[in-house]
Amino acid sequence: MKRNIIINSLLFIISLLITGCASFVPPEPDDPYFAPKIPDTPMQQKASQGSLFSSSNNMLLYEDRKATQVGDIITIILTETTDASKKADTDTKKESDVSLPDPLIAGRNYTFNSGQSSFEMDIGLETEFKGEAESKQSNKLNGTISVTVQQVLPNGNLIVRGEKWLTLNQGDEFIRLSGLLRPQDITSDNTAPSNRLANARIQYSGTGQVADANRQGWLARFFNSPWWPF
Repeated sequence: MKRNIIINSLLFIISLLITGCASFVPPEPDDPYFAPKIPDTPMQQKASQGSLFSSSNNMLLYEDRKATQVGDIITIILTETTDASKKADTDTKKESDVSLPDPLIAGRNYTFNSGQSSFEMDIGLETEFKGEAESKQSNKLNGTISVTVQQVLPNGNLIVRGEKWLTLNQGDEFIRLSGLLRPQDITSDNTAPSNRLANARIQYSGTGQVADANRQGWLARFFNSPWWPF
């Protein structure tokens, strides 16, 4: 009976793992969430007034043309660098010694069993523990990606989002980015550093043979997961 329960439990865990692997859908291009935002109302063309200056063209003499409207394009410069290091060293030691001699009463040590046995006792205890741990991680991402303005908030901040796909001979590589950007952080050539994005979501990964080769199998992932009790 107990053996059947163990076998059924293992079969249930394996079926969950197979179902999870079968339901995994790799990312694909043209995701509607990262699609460019098109303004709802087209820009109205004003009639020409017959002069050299036309109000239908944005000829800004004293300011730069910045992307501040829905659908405008902003180039994000990826300058992400992280470096984390942690080290812990613990060393504890404890020693205890308890001694109980024969009782001394009226200047005489008392024993029992005709002097063959004694009340004297000696207890010693020693405990020592030493632990050491070290962790270090470093990441770096450089590049550029052009995104579009998805929404203009009431305070003027911009919600930007976009993706870039590169098709290579062994698969695809993609960059997806979304975040919140201030108009003040946009330069005159409509670029902004990625470290100025609030609530940034940056994803750099790939699909294809190379990505599959670097991915652990479902059984190996199970043994490395918290579900494995040993």
